Amino acid sequence: MSTTVTTRQTYFRPRVSAKTWLTPGMIRITLSDPSLCSFPGTGIGDEYVRVHFPFPDGELPTPAVDAEGNWTYAPGRYPPVAPYTLRRHDAAAGEIDIDFVMHERGVATEWARGVDVGGEVAFGEPRGLFAPPAGATDLVFLTDATGLPALARLLEQLSPGTRARCIVEVAEESHRQVLSSPARLGVEWLVGSGNGTGLPSGLTAAVARLDLAPGSYLWVAGEAGELKATRRHLKRERGYDPEGHKVIGYWIDEAAE
Repeated sequence: MSTTVTTRQTYFRPRVSAKTWLTPGMIRITLSDPSLCSFPGTGIGDEYVRVHFPFPDGELPTPAVDAEGNWTYAPGRYPPVAPYTLRRHDAAAGEIDIDFVMHERGVATEWARGVDVGGEVAFGEPRGLFAPPAGATDLVFLTDATGLPALARLLEQLSPGTRARCIVEVAEESHRQVLSSPARLGVEWLVGSGNGTGLPSGLTAAVARLDLAPGSYLWVAGEAGELKATRRHLKRERGYDPEGHKVIGYWIDEAAE
């Protein structure tokens, strides 16, 4: 019996054209293919795709794609899949950048660390999640290292009349990145706490100490288990408007196990 993976999705299968260490904890993989010139980006800064990775033996199965865009893999040939943010899409060049946090292990980490130019992945169309209310001018971002690519792109797309406050967790000082924005920007770094590598996170505590002005829009990204506590705090202790925040589990600790 075959397995349908997704529906009404264009199939993209680009190759690695460049590999760059941004910090000791993050690798940027540049993917290239003429098909990416027509990639249907959402324009939303935290847009992501579900990346289909090769099996450990190096094979990346090609699904059957029918006229309606349904992907179908042969029995037992569903490849490893994980969602990843698109850090950059250059339609003119037919390129996409995806930044990978280097966890201790995991399919995506091991692929990004070991892949050479010419390696392949596959994905469909993107989806974005960032959705502040119209006219929101006070934006608050909290994330561990896994959300850094999305945060960086979101900040680059803000308008000059916006205020952006950020709290970012990283494993080491050397993992910090330069963040810039047309908005009025403030960044606080939490070094050595939860950071995409399985250490206890400080995100919920950071949210709890925030002074949130009425109408602030809050975007939080990190380890899924940790963020259960964040959601409880916002709902039960703050009674925060569901339309005023987005809390996104970007990874699961010990998922490889």
